[in-house]
Amino acid sequence: MQPDDFRSWRKALGWKQKDAAEKLGLKKRVIQYYEKGDRDGKTIEIPKTVELACLALTLGFESYDGQAMPRAKNAPAPSLPVAAKDAAPAKRAAKSAGAGD
Repeated sequence: MQPDDFRSWRKALGWKQKDAAEKLGLKKRVIQYYEKGDRDGKTIEIPKTVELACLALTLGFESYDGQAMPRAKNAPAPSLPVAAKDAAPAKRAAKSAGAGD
């Protein structure tokens, strides 16, 4: 996930940097680093865990209860960022498959 993708993800959800920080369990300053792509002139990479958390939040999951979720065979990996308008159908599909209960 690139800095512009991260910023687009946040804005697609209508969140301020503070909101994204709270949802991801990070400090607002870290969100700023991710969106800028560097910290004090050094490149910052957005960790895969943060990228996956962004996907989960986009799909409407704010916590994980430990239950396994069904996975479609040969399901293509979703690309990030997913626009907010695309999140609703994905969330409905996940719920109909029994996820997120």
